[in-house]
Amino acid sequence: MNLNLRLETEADYARVEELTREAFWNLYAPGCDEHYLCHILRGHTDFIKDLDYVAELDGNILGSIMYSKSILLGDDSETVPIVSFGPLCVHPEYQRKGIGTELIEKTKGLVQNMRIPAIVIYGDPHNYCKHGFKNGLDYQVSNMDGDYPLGLLVLELEPGFFGGKKWKVKQSDVFKYDPAAASEFDKQFKEKEKKTQYSQELFSIQIRSFLRETQLTIAST
Repeated sequence: MNLNLRLETEADYARVEELTREAFWNLYAPGCDEHYLCHILRGHTDFIKDLDYVAELDGNILGSIMYSKSILLGDDSETVPIVSFGPLCVHPEYQRKGIGTELIEKTKGLVQNMRIPAIVIYGDPHNYCKHGFKNGLDYQVSNMDGDYPLGLLVLELEPGFFGGKKWKVKQSDVFKYDPAAASEFDKQFKEKEKKTQYSQELFSIQIRSFLRETQLTIAST
């Protein structure tokens, strides 16, 4: 597949939002909000325009990845800028063909060139561990509550950066959007049926799952 990976332009905005809606519809909940996140992220101060890439084939946008600024807060009060990505999506008809992998690898290289030590995301380990991500517990990176959610995933880009202390990750507040505003935004798109499906139950289980530090000790003995 001869993909063209390029920066998103303003002319792509509507197509990317439509693509994102198609990719996430009914996946984690009946309907979805991710296309609204794309819409508001572009105008947010934490948006990283230089990492906003699309995957194009024969003039059609089949995939998209967007990045935002995050922060690592050390237990010694050190603050380190890092990045997060999301939404990352591929059109349903073209998933499992390596498009998402190409978008991750392309932008990961750019992040490394920016001397950012890590990428931290919330996602399904099944999708991201193959790209080198590990659970935050493995690097002693927790959420702001000090917990280690199953879906808190870390990709170390600077070898040896982690290991000396504990960290907490603070993502952009762009992710704390108003669901009612997202629902209103969705009204401008073609109506689609909202359904309940098993992937939503899997997601519900994942977001309520946490790792414990004792599990790490047991696994390493």
